[in-house]
Amino acid sequence: MRIALISTDYPPLRSSAAVQLRDLAQELKSQGHEPIVLVPSEALPTAWARESLDGIEVIRLAAPRTRGTGYFRRALGEAWLPFAMLKSLRRSPWHRTRWDGVVWYSPTIFFGPLIHALKAASKCRSYLILRDIFPEWALDLQLLRKGPAYYFFKCVARYQYRMADVIGVQSPSNLAYLRYWAQPPRRRLEVLQNWLAPAPDIGCSIDVQRTALAGRKILLYIGNMGVAQGLDIFIDVAEQLQRRKDIGFLFVGRGTDAERLSALAQARKLDNILFHSEIDSREMPGLLAQAHIGLLALDPRHKTHNVPGKFLTYVQCGLPVLARVSAGTDIVDLIEREAVGRVYVGELAGELSAIAESMVDDQERGPAMSRRGRELSELMFSPRTAVNQIIAGLAGRDTESVPSTEARSVARKQVQS
Repeated sequence: MRIALISTDYPPLRSSAAVQLRDLAQELKSQGHEPIVLVPSEALPTAWARESLDGIEVIRLAAPRTRGTGYFRRALGEAWLPFAMLKSLRRSPWHRTRWDGVVWYSPTIFFGPLIHALKAASKCRSYLILRDIFPEWALDLQLLRKGPAYYFFKCVARYQYRMADVIGVQSPSNLAYLRYWAQPPRRRLEVLQNWLAPAPDIGCSIDVQRTALAGRKILLYIGNMGVAQGLDIFIDVAEQLQRRKDIGFLFVGRGTDAERLSALAQARKLDNILFHSEIDSREMPGLLAQAHIGLLALDPRHKTHNVPGKFLTYVQCGLPVLARVSAGTDIVDLIEREAVGRVYVGELAGELSAIAESMVDDQERGPAMSRRGRELSELMFSPRTAVNQIIAGLAGRDTESVPSTEARSVARKQVQS
């Protein structure tokens, strides 16, 4: 199948979405399909540019800036994004391409008009990989109120949903939110787990042994540092654990809160915490090999469910996970059911500090969590499983769902034997 694979993120961007789309494209190709990536670019001097990345054809289309701007300018840029991409695509040699399927990744919620045009021209089916229930999470975090902006974004999101023949959400609890959408015939709603391809350890530009954290057990956070994560509590935890000279905190990534958090740590004169800008995704295994625990954070006000990409990264590399998230969310159930880490759902840094200490000091359960994490990654979060589901959706046929807990237990025993 010739598949248009559409996202705002693709390498050389270093976001988890970019890594996932790269792995998805490569798995599609390995299974004999022809993925062509369509991605917006704000820096193009022409309407379009073609390149080949690791054997994947990538078409970059001129589009407005949507990163590193205020919320209002970002909203305007994203609203114009699909029309700008469509205009650029029509000036390229691919404007008459006939697609066998269209697959797109959300966020953003604004791709609807572009998907509509591609589907209408090719008379093909489409698959929405939905990873962001927006604007609901912004309402939870009080970034939006139930006013005109909220209802505008909600209408945009619903229009995007109408463009999909299949929607793959990342968590079972998200199914209830979209039950209304799945009522018309030929629409299918399913859980599409996140995925991550194995990567070799080629080393890392960050060498912990050459930093102030040398010799310590490292609690590592990777990825976005924004309002949705609520990372301030980990600064409080680092402050409480300054007395432990064998424990260090390393934050690697970018985001709207990155500079503020770093300044906060400096103001408190914390010598057990370091911040570093994001690194190439290929260096990630080398970074995680230097860590002992992976930190996961979502602001407790979040009511929508998701399984962050960094969770996959941690378990794939065998890092036990320390998560501070909302009570009752699917990530809580997943971590506790699979026994790959510990979860805290409260607001008290002292309680979270005690959990962090116990994980560092537990010489027995730590290795067991590490082993189970690797097994979980192999059984649930492979690109092959994701591609099989997506192709089945584009072909209009049923596919097997993610293995049940019992099935995974049987498979785990087979792996161990």
